[in-house]
Formats: sequence, structure tokens, C-alpha cells
Amino acid sequence: MKKLLTIGMVLICSAGISSIAYGSIEGSAHDLSAEGGGPICLPCHAPHGGVTDPSAPLWNHALSSFSGTYTLYDSTTLDASLSQPLGVSKLCLSCHDGTTAVDSFSGDTGNTMIDTYGDGMEIGTDLSDDHPISFDYTTLLATTDGGLHDPSTTTALIVASGDTYTAGTITDDMLFGNSMECASCHDVHNKYGIGKLLVKSNANSALCLTCHDK
Repeated sequence: MKKLLTIGMVLICSAGISSIAYGSIEGSAHDLSAEGGGPICLPCHAPHGGVTDPSAPLWNHALSSFSGTYTLYDSTTLDASLSQPLGVSKLCLSCHDGTTAVDSFSGDTGNTMIDTYGDGMEIGTDLSDDHPISFDYTTLLATTDGGLHDPSTTTALIVASGDTYTAGTITDDMLFGNSMECASCHDVHNKYGIGKLLVKSNANSALCLTCHDK
């Protein structure tokens, strides 16, 4: 059965998926194949038996075991209304908040924690010093804030290696149901091949200035 599962995952990960979409995950920070000794996709996705979650297909990793309240970013200049992490950001935190082992997937409980990797990989449960997530980034918020671009009309212009991959609006290309999440700035599959799994280069603050007007 495990052999069939491995073959299935290899086919899913290597066939019928464009090299632009997933060609760079091998060898990236999210290449966790060594943790499970199997296909690259398996630590996060499964062809059968995955969790039904609208944020990610066939989710296979244990969700965060943190049962408390995350400490959220706060500032006197913050106009957005933040919530506890939602959707895709909760899936990111299933490894990065440091409460659940990276190799806890396919129903197994692992013992390799994210802090093993070093280099700031563990975000923790205190998010007060990180960019705010899980808030609605809308035209109204941009107007109220005065320092944000209108996400419904501003072009994201996400590029890699000099080739334009997508030139939709911020809403279309970076938000999740109008919500700013971890994956708004970080591409988990490293399809753009940019350091820190960014969706676009931050040279000269280009990524920051996509949304921020100052």
C-alpha cells in the first residue's frame, strides 16, 4: 500500500503540473522529502485521506497543536481589524508556530521541530513583531489608511527571472478572499525561485511597495 501511495504522489508531483507552478520546490526550504523519505508533496498533501480544507487541497500535515490565543501585531497607526490567524495562514503555522513537529503528517506524530532548521524558521505564537495577517485588505481600508494602494486597481506585477508570470491586481494575485495572509507574500511552492520563498523580489522594497504607498 505504501508503495502505491508513493507512486501516486510521484505522479501527482511530477506529471501534469507546469514547471512554472511547481518546478522550484525541489531543493527549496519547503523540500521536506527527507523528513518522510518519500515524495516532496507528502508532508503537506496526500492523494487520499487528506483533510478537506478550502485553504489547501488534500491537506496531510497535522494542524497546529496550539490551543491558546496568538499575540497579534498592534500599532497606534493600524487601521485594519485583525483576527486570529485564518485559512492558509493556520496551515503555515502548523509548522512555523513551533508547537507541532514538521514530520507530523500522514497520521504520524513526528519529533523534528521547526527550530531545528534555525535561521528564524520558528515564528512562534507571539506574532506581535511580524507583519499582520488575516485581515481584510480592501479599497475601504486603503482609503482609511491613506498609506496603502487600492488593492482592487493596483497591479501586483509578480515577476521572476525577468519574465512576467502574473500581472493581475493585488486582490487577484495576492489576497485570499480579500484577506492578507502569510501566502500573500510567501509562495510555499517556491515557483518564482526567490529567496525566503517570496512571491516577488523585495529589492529596493519592491514587495513592500506593492501594497504600501510610503
